Amino acid sequence: MINVTDLRSGVVFTEQGKYLLVLTYEHIKVARGSGTVKVKVRNLQTGANVEKSFPTGAKVPDADLERRKVQYLYRDSQVHVMDMENYEQFVLDLKLVTDIAKYLKEGMEIILFSVEDKPLYIEIPKIIDYKIEQTGGAARGNTVGASYKDAVMENGLTVKVPLFIKNGEVIRVDTRSGDYMERAK
Repeated sequence: MINVTDLRSGVVFTEQGKYLLVLTYEHIKVARGSGTVKVKVRNLQTGANVEKSFPTGAKVPDADLERRKVQYLYRDSQVHVMDMENYEQFVLDLKLVTDIAKYLKEGMEIILFSVEDKPLYIEIPKIIDYKIEQTGGAARGNTVGASYKDAVMENGLTVKVPLFIKNGEVIRVDTRSGDYMERAK
């Protein structure tokens, strides 16, 4: 059992036979009353997002998920991944990973969550390095405030980058927000 105050982003628990992934967590305390925990969760079987409330001190059943390291292969109408140890391939429904599918690039290592060898969800690293394929030039005199331009990455992802970034450079992108972080070293 998991205490509801431990339900942070990325934790998976079960409720009525459904596997729920926590997306956001908020603890609300009102004066002398007991607190309430509000979480936004994604149903891993259907892909639907739902908001749930629990009283502080409540417990939810822990999900017994198998985690394995896999390699992303490609995406068509589904996401295809391969187990790194036994080369077994798995297919995930695209609607279950829609928010992170844009960050996937061929050959990257990710974590696959499954139940009884049925894949449910993938987890990607929080920071990923991408090579810039195309970006515009800097406009002269356009530097009064923080100025950004669009850059297209090797996997087709578009990110706002500072004006000094050029084609062919490798940058780090935060996959939680989709923002440029820094040049890769």
